[in-house]
Amino acid sequence: MSSEIQKAIKQICDEKNISESSVIETIEAALAVAYRKDFGEKDENIKVEFNIETAGSRVFDVKTVVADMTEEEIEKAKEEEKEKREKAKEENRELTDEERVELFNPKTDIMISEAKKVKKDVTIGDEIRTEKFPSEAYGRMAAQTAKQVIIQKLREAERDVVYNDYKNREGEIINATIQRVEGRVVLVDIGQTTAVMPPQEQIDQEHYNSGQRIKVYIVSVKKTTKGPEIVVSRSHPEMVKKLFTMEVPEIANGSIDIKAVAREAGSRTKIAVISKESNIDPVGSCVGQRGTRVQTIIAELGGEKIDIIEYDEDPIKFIINSLSPAKVISVKLDEKEGRAIAEVKEDQLSLAIGKSGQNVRLSAKLTGLKIDIIKEGETVEEKNKAKIEIKEEKSEPSDAKVETKETEDKPEKKTVKKKTSAKKEDKKDK
Repeated sequence: MSSEIQKAIKQICDEKNISESSVIETIEAALAVAYRKDFGEKDENIKVEFNIETAGSRVFDVKTVVADMTEEEIEKAKEEEKEKREKAKEENRELTDEERVELFNPKTDIMISEAKKVKKDVTIGDEIRTEKFPSEAYGRMAAQTAKQVIIQKLREAERDVVYNDYKNREGEIINATIQRVEGRVVLVDIGQTTAVMPPQEQIDQEHYNSGQRIKVYIVSVKKTTKGPEIVVSRSHPEMVKKLFTMEVPEIANGSIDIKAVAREAGSRTKIAVISKESNIDPVGSCVGQRGTRVQTIIAELGGEKIDIIEYDEDPIKFIINSLSPAKVISVKLDEKEGRAIAEVKEDQLSLAIGKSGQNVRLSAKLTGLKIDIIKEGETVEEKNKAKIEIKEEKSEPSDAKVETKETEDKPEKKTVKKKTSAKKEDKKDK
């Protein structure tokens, strides 16, 4: 019997990826529940010790020795605890350890005067273990209850293993397989469990199909009543950073440092890098020979464009670099306001701003500054004034069109009336 139980425990450990000690604790908890169901009495704190080699178990009523207390002292302590809890509830907080009142619990505690009847040399804080001997075997209901406890405890242990494993891997990139798509939510298989990729963590232009293999970034791991909730992402800026760390050995060994990443997932990313060694070109290392390194990352991200920019401690030089590929003539920086004005030639204006303002928007994210782009010889005031004038010009033609329609409609009505009157005259003549 003991060998069969040992085999069963080993099989559970292998299948569920949990430790032998966790399985034994589960069996002990189940046996304690079964004992309480059939033989338990009031105020008993039942603990069971299970021996895997003999498949036998011993049952104990375990109590902690506390100081003697009268009934009045016990009631007073309860009232004090109740008042403190109500006060903490009003303040919307939990009780601190210092605020907690030591209450006498007859299930887990035994007064020292009673404990000395069992063991003479006992002191406060000691444990008194009284062994219990069941008079007969456990009944059918107790066995069924024990089975349910074992299933529940094993499931909890399995969830804890998964949680602890992936909690330690937060911020990592892992391989995953798309399991299914439910509405806008994508569920991915990451090995031991299923992770969730919500809409905001997806790349808009990507289409996800069942069985498709992808790389995902672990954003967060949380405990819930249904088990660990693992949120993964394809759009997180840190994913680009991690992919470069995997592809570029110089970043992995610390020779090159990634200072900042600005990303619009699925469209374009700007990444600022700096070399810690004078003989290493940070941009060239990240691009790789004939662009092999950066092309691997672009392919992984579904064709997302990546601009690799050299970081500079001088904020003006960094702004100039961040607006690449546009060529900047000068930069005026206001550090107090956190704003910069970049001046470019007229033919570079659209390139500096980018499609729908994307280039300047990513540069602003990368540098942490608000950036205004103006053409050569122009001021910000003139630029803003020109914008207002353009808006006014756009609104004028629409008013003119309405007036034209109104004037055109009137003559048409008159001509209709004339034709009608002419027909009436012809009929009279006839």
